[in-house]
Amino acid sequence: MKFDILSLFPEFFQGPFDVSILKRAIEKQLLQIRHINIRDFSTDKHKKVDDRPFSGGPGMVLTPQPLCDSIRSVKKDTSHVIHLSPQGKPLTNNICKRLSNLDHVILVCGHYEGIDQRVIDKEIDEEISIGDYILTNGAIAAVVLIDAISRFIPEVLGNSESTTSETFEKNMFEGPQYTRPEVFEGMAVPKELISGNHSEIEKFKKEKALIKMKKRRPDLYFKYMLEEKQKKVKKVTS
Repeated sequence: MKFDILSLFPEFFQGPFDVSILKRAIEKQLLQIRHINIRDFSTDKHKKVDDRPFSGGPGMVLTPQPLCDSIRSVKKDTSHVIHLSPQGKPLTNNICKRLSNLDHVILVCGHYEGIDQRVIDKEIDEEISIGDYILTNGAIAAVVLIDAISRFIPEVLGNSESTTSETFEKNMFEGPQYTRPEVFEGMAVPKELISGNHSEIEKFKKEKALIKMKKRRPDLYFKYMLEEKQKKVKKVTS
């Protein structure tokens, strides 16, 4: 899968893609990541890429010419252009899974107060937000998005089951995890987990996961319970 990241600070990405799983995926050519400097496409003699918004207010907005030209320099018929924006649709596991099936994704990293709306109207296929908060720039979000998408690309993780047993894949939390030693500073591993009874282990972990989810993410908890209820009704009526 190929990613082209368009930003004002390509040097920001020196590090996040040079370690661990993503580094190995790049070395195996499962991922290709290129960094494009938007400023290189400015026709302004001072390489200016921003200006004050007509609507007034503090801050600057990225101008359309450098952005559009930088997108078009790498865009092909099969490309999917994403603008990383706090006003985009919230990132989910299902979105990552869908995007992992694409061949080429272009990520437009916003800076300052945003980008000219005409760029969005002309060139952007999708806007995505990684959460309800504001970042200093979209480069941070680009790293998050690529990492989350890459997990669904075959052979990147090395274990195809890893993506099917984690939080959000089944709309519920994972159960608590423990490892050796069995007793640490007076705290023992729950006896259910060392019983050797697999059904008891799964039951214990599910119960603990539901308790945590109800407390921390009631939205996911009630969604999960509703889906389970619907499954039971469907099973009875079928």
